[in-house]
Amino acid sequence: MSFLARIFELVGETASDAFSRIIEAIRTVFEGDPATRRKVAFSVAMIALSAKMAKADGIVSDAEVRAFRQIFAIPPEESENVARLYNLAKQDVAGFEFYASKLASLCGSGENNCLLLEDILDGLFHIAKADGAIHRSEMAFLEAIARIFRIDESHFEQIMARHVHIGGFDPYKVLGVSRDADFQDIKRRYRQAVAANHPDRLIARGVPQEFLAIATDRTARLNAAYEAIERDRIAA
Repeated sequence: MSFLARIFELVGETASDAFSRIIEAIRTVFEGDPATRRKVAFSVAMIALSAKMAKADGIVSDAEVRAFRQIFAIPPEESENVARLYNLAKQDVAGFEFYASKLASLCGSGENNCLLLEDILDGLFHIAKADGAIHRSEMAFLEAIARIFRIDESHFEQIMARHVHIGGFDPYKVLGVSRDADFQDIKRRYRQAVAANHPDRLIARGVPQEFLAIATDRTARLNAAYEAIERDRIAA
């Protein structure tokens, strides 16, 4: 039995409070298996928050559906369960703030800028920009999710800079460093970011194999940012 089928068997499908019971099921059913719990939590977060973001925007484009499927290669036998969870999230009377708060509690440590929660936010950015632009309602949604996830403003700007280039690509924002930072400090920050994005660490955090395509794009942007700063410093 798949993990989603197992969860639905436990909690049923009453939209009014299904999600709170799903979160509790994740916490208890997989209590002795933290690796599986992280993977299930990530999957549920992406499905449910994607549904809430679509509801906030009012439109689900074909491009956004394709972007979602880049994160999740849904096997045929699981597609019905994914659709059930997506529809439950859209129908649930609870707002996305409630969802995000419950999901944030699954991070485990409660620290600011939790990497698993950053991965979820990165996935939401990937879906939101798939139709060529991140709309105002989607950006407001993403900003609110970041606050609930305890991702601070500067870190949110760093994540956003990988996806949205207002005024052009800013390599300093992508790496989250100031323009007057020492180059050795910049190099150290770059190496830490690349190491955190290594496939083995992502999988250990619970992200699915399919997400690694997004991680590859993230690494490419980190590399481009570092190389741009290096060229700038050499030219100076």
